[in-house]
Formats: sequence, structure tokens, C-alpha cells
Amino acid sequence: MGDPRPEKVAVVDEVKKKFTEADGAMLTEYRGLDVRSIAELRRALRDAGGEYKIYKNTLVRLAAQDVGLDIDDLLTGPTAIAFVGEKADGTAGDVAAVAKALKDFAKTNDALVIKGGLLDDQLLSAEDLKALAELPSRDVLLAQLAGAFQAPMAKFAGLLAAVPRDFAYGLQALIEQGGGGDAPAPVADEAPAEAEAPADESAEAEEADAPAEAEAAAEDTDTESGEADQAEATEEAATEAADDTEEA
Repeated sequence: MGDPRPEKVAVVDEVKKKFTEADGAMLTEYRGLDVRSIAELRRALRDAGGEYKIYKNTLVRLAAQDVGLDIDDLLTGPTAIAFVGEKADGTAGDVAAVAKALKDFAKTNDALVIKGGLLDDQLLSAEDLKALAELPSRDVLLAQLAGAFQAPMAKFAGLLAAVPRDFAYGLQALIEQGGGGDAPAPVADEAPAEAEAPADESAEAEEADAPAEAEAAAEDTDTESGEADQAEATEEAATEAADDTEEA
């Protein structure tokens, strides 16, 4: 057996590189698809980061053996492989989106048969690829993950914003309740007021009784003075009568 032709060696090396660098690979049978349909499928896959390549099974088998992949059961019939790499804008491709593009195309094109594939060197069946196609796309998963991280932060920020707002509402309510003249005084302030009330009433009573007592004392003094004057006048009258008797 002679050496393989250089063009075959180049194809084997290309397939090996794609198997090694791709995030995933999905093998299909394209028997019955015309050139126009294949071009349409390639555009749909390119948008998801997939590259649709057609190789001879013998060359793909050699490349797979060189990189340690056992995919002989998938290499039957005309085979085309959708490699998951980069999108046209340079961003990473989406394995789930590529699987979905193949599944959606197969719904309207019975000639396309999804046989199986590879994901991180793990062999996937056709059913595995169909289940993979049902997963959210990479962009949707990233958005959900970002939302999961953002939700607690937004809640925390809302709590921080609520603190001064609630404090302001509470302060305003306190002012409205305690600032009016009808507001009840605190219990602690009522005790001294009640304790002082008897002292104030006693002082007022003493002040009220003072003029009456002074007036009564003055009346007593006047009475005693009148009685003393009357006694003195009686004594003088008795003396004068005695003098008149002696003279007679």
C-alpha cells in the first residue's frame, strides 16, 4: 500500500484540527439535499456559530482515530459535520443553538438526518442532540445568570433606599403626633406635676388665710384696747366719786 496522497493527508489534518478545537461536533446524513438546501442550512448554522463541512467517511474515520474518538457507528451514508466554533462576529458559538438550528431545519427537510455528535469528547446520540436543542441559548442562559446575581443586589439596594425614606416617614409621623397642643404628655413627666399640685394648693390656701388671720388679730387688738379704756374710765369715775364724798 503506497503513501496517501497529499490532498487526503491535508483533509485528515483539517478534520483532526476541527475535532480538537471545536466546542462540539454534530454528524448528519444529507442524502437527498440539493445545493440550495445545503446553502440555506449553512447560513442558519453560521448564525449560531456552526460550520457545516462535508467529508468522505474514510478520511473522517482516520482523523477521529488519530485524536482518540470512536465514532465509527456514526460514519454511515453521506456524512456532513456541523462543527461548533465562532460566530461571524468573533464571539463564541453556541452548542445548543447549533443543535436547535439542525433540529428546526430537519422539521421541514426530511432528507436531513441527525445521527449523533460529540460534546467535550463525550459521544451523544440523536436523542441527546434533540434534548440539547431544547435548552435555552447561551445568551439566554447568561442573561438568566446575570439576573440571578442582580436580583439580590437590587433587593439590597432597595433596602438601603428604604431606610432613609422610612426614617423620614416615621419622623414626620412623630412630629404630627407629638407637635400638637392636644398631644398627651409623657408618663414620666406627669409624676412631678402631680407631686407639686398639693404644695401649690397649700401655698394658695396659706396666702388666702393670711389676710383673714391678720384681720382677726387686728380685731382682737381693738377689743382688748377698748376693754382697757373702759376699765380705766370706770376707775377714774370711782375715784372722782370718792373724792366728792370726802369733800361733803
